[in-house]
Amino acid sequence: MHVVLVEPCFPKNQREFLRGLIATGATISAISERPADTLPDELRHPLFGFEQVRSVVDENGLADAVRRLAARRPVDRLEATVEAHVMAAAHVREALQIHGTTSRTAWLCRDKPSMKDEIRNSGIGCAASARVGKRDDARAFVKQHGYPVILKPVDGAGASGATRCDDDAGLERALGQLRVDAGRNVAIEEFLTGHEGFYDTITIHGQIAIDFATHYYPNVLEAMRTRWISPQIVTTNRIDQESYRELREMGQKAITTLGIWTSATHMEGFFGDKGLKFSEIGCRPPGVGMWDIYAAANEFDIFRAWAEAIVHGRVTLRPNRHFCGGLIALRPDQDGVIYGYEGVEAMQRDYGRWLIDSHFPAPGTKTQGVEAGYMANAWVRVRHNDYEELRRILDRIGETVKVKAR
Repeated sequence: MHVVLVEPCFPKNQREFLRGLIATGATISAISERPADTLPDELRHPLFGFEQVRSVVDENGLADAVRRLAARRPVDRLEATVEAHVMAAAHVREALQIHGTTSRTAWLCRDKPSMKDEIRNSGIGCAASARVGKRDDARAFVKQHGYPVILKPVDGAGASGATRCDDDAGLERALGQLRVDAGRNVAIEEFLTGHEGFYDTITIHGQIAIDFATHYYPNVLEAMRTRWISPQIVTTNRIDQESYRELREMGQKAITTLGIWTSATHMEGFFGDKGLKFSEIGCRPPGVGMWDIYAAANEFDIFRAWAEAIVHGRVTLRPNRHFCGGLIALRPDQDGVIYGYEGVEAMQRDYGRWLIDSHFPAPGTKTQGVEAGYMANAWVRVRHNDYEELRRILDRIGETVKVKAR
């Protein structure tokens, strides 16, 4: 089998997907915006082919690169694992008759209003939502469903670009910021209360082969807008318990509804007083390095497992569920330049055996804003066999480790 990976060079963790593919023994090629020597020797030398293009989302250029590789050996799979690359890869697949995620599925996993229409029609519970092309559309939605509501780009990932509106003034302001007056379509949704989390899978032939359930503390919008919070993302090792059965069933039904075939998936959802509700899904892996946490918590090579699914249509590697795993983001006390840290040595002394890894930018590094995400500044990743104890460790790290800026 000849598999072509789109953009193995950036971001850096893309190299892990390439490594996994090479490990299967299949014929592997790559297409990148960067030169081949960006890759280390151990990943560059095994490649059958490498094509550099101006942009991997330029569909004509991407298709020409695939054709050049196919002239040497027919291409069986064209894979993209970055959200922004998924649609271009799907269009090129269809143009060149390469099996894989269709453009319809890729579109449904990007266009939130259309996605939720499909999901809702299949009987899966989700928030009331609509596409907004002008201010009157949003006003009519609010008149029917009330406040609060969420406005976000129709193709935004997660909470990217999302704004909560609690009154008419906030709605009008957000509509202006999202450029609805300039003809831009956005998604509007009722604001769901409850606990927020996500469900990630590796799916083969439309069936879930490997899965993970993960929780946000607190919910994303609050975490991305409140400096004093050290937000956590924690994956459980208890997914086989009855309490996760409904989530797993909803995930499989969503995958079937949207026609996802063999792919990584990332599904967000809420559980509150209205029960379990679907939020959105992407046919790609999660962000913020979650696969690194899944690998460390479950003591297996998840990137190779994904590659086996693509190449062989089966997986031999399985998560052992020995550990839970978590990430805690550590925010600077103010914007500026980092000049030091407090509590790091105590953290390493008290919890060193449970630490997966950590990142503490060097003094002199300019800070990034709270809204930049969970890995924008300092962060720590931890694993533990007991979920409640892991939460306590993460809480303690958040209380005692300080990032000092001025």
